[in-house]
Amino acid sequence: MIELDIKKKLLGAQGEFTLEVKLHIEQGEFATLFGESGAGKTTLLRCLAGLVEPDEGSIRIDGETWFDSATQTRLPVQQRRVGYMFQDYALFPNMSVRGNLEFALRKGANRQRVAELIEMMSLGELQHRQPATLSGGQQQRVALARALASESHLLLLDEPFSALDQETKVRLQDEVLRLQRHFRLTTVMVSHDVSEVYRLSKRVLIIEQGCIVREGSPAVVFGGGQASGKFSFAGEILAIEAADVVFAVTLLVGNQIVRVIATADEAQRLKPGDRVTLMSKAFNPVLVAC
Repeated sequence: MIELDIKKKLLGAQGEFTLEVKLHIEQGEFATLFGESGAGKTTLLRCLAGLVEPDEGSIRIDGETWFDSATQTRLPVQQRRVGYMFQDYALFPNMSVRGNLEFALRKGANRQRVAELIEMMSLGELQHRQPATLSGGQQQRVALARALASESHLLLLDEPFSALDQETKVRLQDEVLRLQRHFRLTTVMVSHDVSEVYRLSKRVLIIEQGCIVREGSPAVVFGGGQASGKFSFAGEILAIEAADVVFAVTLLVGNQIVRVIATADEAQRLKPGDRVTLMSKAFNPVLVAC
């Protein structure tokens, strides 16, 4: 569990403001920090990792105090069981894929961990190559494997998919979710992508000018908890769920969540991540794959 109550003065585009956040994140939960650039999201991740020190407050992870300004407790970065996946992946360019993973191992850790991750992430054919020779999606997989190599208690993801094309992004989002559930990792992600948040997170926290202004499930936060009847024509499928004899399809249309009903035949032809055209015929929405 993350128990965090911190303050940190920051300088943004509108001048000085204070990151002032108090939150609890349960063990194994996948939570996302969402908001405009400069709101303090990445700084919050870096405070958890120990890369930035809050001005005051406390951070406790699974009952262990990582930071407490009152008692002058500051757990060093290398002692925090954190896997941090940076936006630009930050792989060591002079090391092979395997070398990057081995570097992340904790002192005395079983080196078999690297072999297991290479197999799980399908990196076997890439393990002796250097990052510069890899595609963006391959580098993302290596960066994720490296974040997991330290046997972390906490996984931090800073806009990990922002540079990827849509097909690669959806495939790797599924991979992250599979690994997060496999290792039961408490995960905090920074994202600007509503579809990404909806697909991965159980909880989203909206941050504005350093403060959490709204939180809840993605459906509640972005959709108001209600199915919307407003739509444009182009959208992306976020989820398909059986509902009695029909299927409920959740779409992202612009920045709006829309839920519509689909027949079994329509649902069989579609999957999350598909781009579709939503058309209205006699007040009955029809989904057509793009």
